[in-house]
Amino acid sequence: LPPSLPSRAKDLKTRLGILLHKPELGHKTGSSSKLQLGSRRRDSSREVLEWRESFDQLLKSKSGVNAFHTFLKTEFSEENLDFWLACEDFKKTRSKTKLASKANRIFEEFVQSEAPREVNIDHETREITRKNLSGATSACFNEAQAKTRTLMEKDSYPRFLKSASYQDMSRQAASRGSSKRSHT
Repeated sequence: LPPSLPSRAKDLKTRLGILLHKPELGHKTGSSSKLQLGSRRRDSSREVLEWRESFDQLLKSKSGVNAFHTFLKTEFSEENLDFWLACEDFKKTRSKTKLASKANRIFEEFVQSEAPREVNIDHETREITRKNLSGATSACFNEAQAKTRTLMEKDSYPRFLKSASYQDMSRQAASRGSSKRSHT
């Protein structure tokens, strides 16, 4: 393939993603917050409010991860969380054979240059990770995963906390919490 073909494919993916989120094409910008809010009934009020205490609190919560993932989709950056989650799953792999095949799949999907869902890491980290694949261990993605986690924590997480969808969830959680207290 000519070198320009992968970059054109990535550009096409971006353009299609933008078209899918145009309100006049049937996708309402606010609908993603409704997706998040639809599952809020299952979230405990306290849990939703704990998400703002730290990024770790958010990542410990299955519903928090789901809400954050939905938010990241609106920013076209869900690959960061998907990579982090894939690495967490990868670390649980015990079979050496499965470890090697999973490592290659994760690398090809998220880490290599021009990967379909390439995460934003520096060249040095990408090369270290590539070298780690030759003797795949459960730690071969640690550096790349840590950089991606830091990026989400410093960049996407603060925007998530300021987003209308999280603000609405936390207001409702706070009001449910105060209404429970007033009934007791």
